[in-house]
Amino acid sequence: MTAVMLSTMVLCFALTVSVAVSIGLASVLGIQASNANMLISVKEMFGAINKFPLAAIPFFILAGNLMETGGISRRLVEFAKSIVGGVQGGLPMTCVLTCMIFAAVSGSSVATTFAIGAILIPALIKHGYPKSYAAALQATSAELGVIIPPSIPMILYGVSAEVSIGELFIAGFGPGLLISAALMFFVWAYCKYKGWGKTDGEGRLGFGKALLQAGWALLMPVIILGGIYGGVFTPTEASAVAVFYALVVGVLIYREIKIRDLYAILRKSAISSSIIMFIIANAGLFAFLITRAGVPDAIGHWLEEVLQSPAMFLLGVNAALFIIGMFIETSAAIIVLAPILAPVAMHFGIDPVHFGLIMVVNLALGMITPPFGVNLFAACTVARISLDQIIKHLLPFVAVILLCLMVITYVPGISLGLRDLVYR
Repeated sequence: MTAVMLSTMVLCFALTVSVAVSIGLASVLGIQASNANMLISVKEMFGAINKFPLAAIPFFILAGNLMETGGISRRLVEFAKSIVGGVQGGLPMTCVLTCMIFAAVSGSSVATTFAIGAILIPALIKHGYPKSYAAALQATSAELGVIIPPSIPMILYGVSAEVSIGELFIAGFGPGLLISAALMFFVWAYCKYKGWGKTDGEGRLGFGKALLQAGWALLMPVIILGGIYGGVFTPTEASAVAVFYALVVGVLIYREIKIRDLYAILRKSAISSSIIMFIIANAGLFAFLITRAGVPDAIGHWLEEVLQSPAMFLLGVNAALFIIGMFIETSAAIIVLAPILAPVAMHFGIDPVHFGLIMVVNLALGMITPPFGVNLFAACTVARISLDQIIKHLLPFVAVILLCLMVITYVPGISLGLRDLVYR
């Protein structure tokens, strides 16, 4: 059964069949090969999505779309620019900083790419940056959308591996800040080397004025994250609060969302949410069948024999996840692999929260690596260029995040320091 499922899934990927359909078809054939009752598929697919924390996903996606349309994104860009935009290379640094702030509400890298990229990619091009560089920068910076909490992949890992989502969220700040700082330092040094961005400070608002304009927008992550860690509401409830706040600010305060805009916003959010839920349902069935066949135990025993130390285990897992992330969507990979790998990591004495951050950061790289990087497609759509044009500028960004990943992997305190301070 396992051979049938894996070969079917790999063949479907090779034929560019969508991830959800590939996983679902492989699961159905696996059921047939094992002569099991097909009703299993209905039960397990429903069970995979019938989990309260997953309700946060459509709400965070809707909140991100409301922020994009309601003018919140633009004001966050002006605020970030007022802080770092005055130096050479300040505009690319603004891109990273804005994505970091926006990530504290959206939870989605694709939403971050469109919301911030629609503003900053044209601005970067206007200031003389190559289109390919602007698109690569935006795609990479938007990856912070799933590393800075709240994060949809963290919710999925927490549900799949039965780990506290609150602990995952607070542990995400360390890795998120590390990657943000590394990216900002890199783009500053690279722009100095290339001689780009000498006019980036033109049109920059003063800090006080930008802060005043972005006040309501900046209050949003404070309310959401403060409410979660203050015990006022759960991460799932926080997603609904984010929608309500974005709607009130966009409609009543900034007045940039009209009633006629709501249908398009809701439709776009519903389509994005349904795609993710369809992947989760199929991946849940696939994970059930793989577990039933004893694959996790077999992999665990094999890893114990081959990779006999925690350091070697983490190195092997990182290499495997990097390759897997190139071909399988982040959410699907987490749902399938987390129940398999998390128990093995715990056997090696690795904290499941720390391991969750390693998985999320690593698989998030798949969003900016060909051939199926969703952030790349989104950024190329905004910049109106083809995927092959941004590879040259993309590779250094991938190298920077890989370096950060190694630091996050072997320095657990970056992920667990704040978690231990709050929860211990």
